[in-house]
Amino acid sequence: MKIFIVYASAGAGHRKAAEAIFNSFRNKASSDDIKLIDILDKTNFLFAKAYAGGYQFLINHAVWLWAWLFNLTAAKGSSFIAAAIRTIDILNARRFSEFIIREQPDIVISTHFMPPEILTYLKLQGKIKSRLITVITDFGVHPLWVSRGTDTYAVASSLSKEYLIREGVKAEDIRESGIPIEEKFSKGYDKQAERKKIGLEPDKFTLLITTGSFGIGPVEEIIACLHKEMQIIVVCAKNAKLYKILQERMFPNTRIFAFVDNINELMAASDIVIAKPGGLTTSEILSMELVPVFISPIPGQETHNLMTMQQFGIGKYAASIENIKKIVLDYRDNPDKMKREKEIIKKVKKPYAAEDLYNAIR
Repeated sequence: MKIFIVYASAGAGHRKAAEAIFNSFRNKASSDDIKLIDILDKTNFLFAKAYAGGYQFLINHAVWLWAWLFNLTAAKGSSFIAAAIRTIDILNARRFSEFIIREQPDIVISTHFMPPEILTYLKLQGKIKSRLITVITDFGVHPLWVSRGTDTYAVASSLSKEYLIREGVKAEDIRESGIPIEEKFSKGYDKQAERKKIGLEPDKFTLLITTGSFGIGPVEEIIACLHKEMQIIVVCAKNAKLYKILQERMFPNTRIFAFVDNINELMAASDIVIAKPGGLTTSEILSMELVPVFISPIPGQETHNLMTMQQFGIGKYAASIENIKKIVLDYRDNPDKMKREKEIIKKVKKPYAAEDLYNAIR
């Protein structure tokens, strides 16, 4: 069987979900022809640079414009705009279309909304017969994810499924698999051992602060108001400036990391996490059964993720440093409250999304 897993490298979440599916499938079906493909590698150079770089620029320097674009394309009556976007994508991804037509994969799994736009166009034109699966990598669902000709949608939660049904997708075409994450987030860990590994006290309340792939958020201020109250782990990701500042401040009871590949171990060492509500990050947090405090959501997809968590009764949103401190200390001083939320998390989490997709295909 020939299986292609396609993403677009605009934001880390789409790539990470695709990689999680690819690694899971490869381990389970080594005899199949399984390929991991960044669609932007098969578009023209200028389009690829603008698509990936433009998203990063907007998120870091003009988030208000990103919010406007997100809401504009999500509004009712925006079908003309959506059609224009699809046309632009199809015209700029001719090499991808030619590749798919030539290869004729049995199954194509997409973790970004651009590939389904092109794949469903090819399928409706009779140029491919592939089974098309779209994996939505946020808890909310932007209308651009919906493409006529998609065979199966894999969604994060029951609320995501309800939205798709309202958009006209048949319930039988929706699979409530969850957002695919790496298997390491579903393994068992010894909290005390993980703390010792990074030089923390094994029995002290521990806070993890993550900043998303772009290193966004008032991290220095959070540490300044909480480092005397608990142990803190901080992951600065790609924000080299933040990492340097925190290293120079030398906060007591604090461990500072740049970009890491063992975030699962740092989560295992922690009691609570402050994070941005990205789709993959939220799924990883739920899988590790950590209670989240959400900050600095990107307008659009991350605000939708946040609203979904609030509907489930998981975590809190903090809009100020004072609010963050109050929420975190309240969780620390009321362990029963954390225990109740963890019981909800156990019911909502879906750590085996990639395996569920594999079983569905088989």
